[in-house]
Amino acid sequence: MKLKDNVKINDSGFIFNSTTGESFSLNPIGIEIMNLIKNGKPYNEIKKIILEKYQTEESVFEKDFEDFTGILKTFSLIDNN
Repeated sequence: MKLKDNVKINDSGFIFNSTTGESFSLNPIGIEIMNLIKNGKPYNEIKKIILEKYQTEESVFEKDFEDFTGILKTFSLIDNN
Protein backbone atom coordinates (compact mmCIF):
# COMPACT_ATOMS: atom_id res chain seq x y z
CA MET A 1 0.00 0.00 0.00
CA LYS A 2 1.21 3.51 -0.68
CA LEU A 3 0.15 7.11 -0.32
CA LYS A 4 -1.25 8.45 -3.60
CA ASP A 5 0.92 11.04 -5.37
CA ASN A 6 -1.77 13.74 -5.14
CA VAL A 7 -1.97 13.39 -1.33
CA LYS A 8 0.22 15.47 0.94
CA ILE A 9 0.65 15.15 4.70
CA ASN A 10 2.46 17.51 7.04
CA ASP A 11 4.11 16.80 10.41
CA SER A 12 1.04 17.88 12.38
CA GLY A 13 -1.20 15.32 10.65
CA PHE A 14 -2.95 17.59 8.17
CA ILE A 15 -3.71 15.64 4.98
CA PHE A 16 -4.61 17.38 1.72
CA ASN A 17 -5.87 15.65 -1.42
CA SER A 18 -5.04 18.04 -4.26
CA THR A 19 -7.34 16.22 -6.69
CA THR A 20 -10.52 16.58 -4.62
CA GLY A 21 -9.56 19.58 -2.46
CA GLU A 22 -10.51 17.62 0.66
CA SER A 23 -8.49 17.85 3.83
CA PHE A 24 -8.33 15.70 6.95
CA SER A 25 -6.65 15.71 10.36
CA LEU A 26 -5.06 12.74 12.09
CA ASN A 27 -4.38 11.92 15.72
CA PRO A 28 -0.78 11.10 16.75
CA ILE A 29 -1.02 7.35 16.08
CA GLY A 30 -2.71 8.05 12.74
CA ILE A 31 0.19 10.35 11.85
CA GLU A 32 2.67 7.65 12.77
CA ILE A 33 0.90 5.00 10.67
CA MET A 34 0.51 7.37 7.70
CA ASN A 35 4.23 8.20 7.84
CA LEU A 36 5.06 4.48 7.87
CA ILE A 37 2.80 3.99 4.83
CA LYS A 38 4.35 7.05 3.16
CA ASN A 39 7.81 5.57 3.73
CA GLY A 40 6.79 2.34 2.02
CA LYS A 41 6.67 0.09 5.09
CA PRO A 42 4.75 -3.16 4.51
CA TYR A 43 1.84 -4.15 6.75
CA ASN A 44 3.86 -6.67 8.78
CA GLU A 45 6.50 -4.07 9.62
CA ILE A 46 3.89 -1.44 10.55
CA LYS A 47 2.18 -4.01 12.77
CA LYS A 48 5.44 -4.94 14.48
CA ILE A 49 6.39 -1.29 15.11
CA ILE A 50 3.01 -0.34 16.56
CA LEU A 51 2.71 -3.47 18.72
CA GLU A 52 6.20 -2.94 20.16
CA LYS A 53 5.58 0.74 20.87
CA TYR A 54 2.05 0.64 22.29
CA GLN A 55 0.35 -1.63 24.81
CA THR A 56 -2.32 -3.18 22.61
CA GLU A 57 -3.42 -6.64 21.62
CA GLU A 58 -2.65 -7.91 18.14
CA SER A 59 -6.34 -8.48 17.35
CA VAL A 60 -7.19 -4.90 18.37
CA PHE A 61 -4.41 -3.51 16.17
CA GLU A 62 -5.53 -5.63 13.20
CA LYS A 63 -9.15 -4.45 13.44
CA ASP A 64 -8.20 -0.80 13.99
CA PHE A 65 -5.67 -0.89 11.13
CA GLU A 66 -8.25 -2.43 8.79
CA ASP A 67 -10.79 0.25 9.77
CA PHE A 68 -8.21 3.04 9.36
CA THR A 69 -6.95 1.90 5.96
CA GLY A 70 -10.55 1.32 4.84
CA ILE A 71 -11.28 4.99 5.51
CA LEU A 72 -8.08 6.03 3.70
CA LYS A 73 -9.16 3.96 0.67
CA THR A 74 -12.71 5.35 0.77
CA PHE A 75 -11.32 8.88 0.50
CA SER A 76 -8.80 7.82 -2.21
CA LEU A 77 -5.76 8.63 -0.08
CA ILE A 78 -3.89 5.32 -0.52
CA ASP A 79 -3.45 2.59 -3.12
CA ASN A 80 -3.05 -1.08 -2.34
CA ASN A 81 0.14 -1.30 -4.42
